[in-house]
Amino acid sequence: QVQLVESGGGLVQAGGSLRLSCAASGRTEITYAMGWIRQAPGKEREVVAAIRWSGSSTYYADSVKGRFTISRDNAKNTVYLQMNSLKPEDTAVYYCAATRTLVSTSTVQGYDYWGQGTQVTVSS
Repeated sequence: QVQLVESGGGLVQAGGSLRLSCAASGRTEITYAMGWIRQAPGKEREVVAAIRWSGSSTYYADSVKGRFTISRDNAKNTVYLQMNSLKPEDTAVYYCAATRTLVSTSTVQGYDYWGQGTQVTVSS
């Protein structure tokens, strides 16, 4: 099994920045990629960014391109999401997730392990 623990959420004003962290433990060697998925009130979950543990391939949802950056530290088994120029519509619970395959890192269904989530609230 793989355990994921998110941190770094909070309340920020529009235009501000936050950095989320996700520490992975357990059998991380069976995972190929990590993603950040968010769920806003009344909306479906959405993959906002994903990154493989090896190589430079990343994925970003159109809604966050140019504002969010996903990165990783393999030595620490940690993935980060730097969020800049935050907007009220970025308000959501942000989940870290891991996938055992590379079939579909851009869809929610592609992920096998999930963290508990961290709340991000952007005030206008």
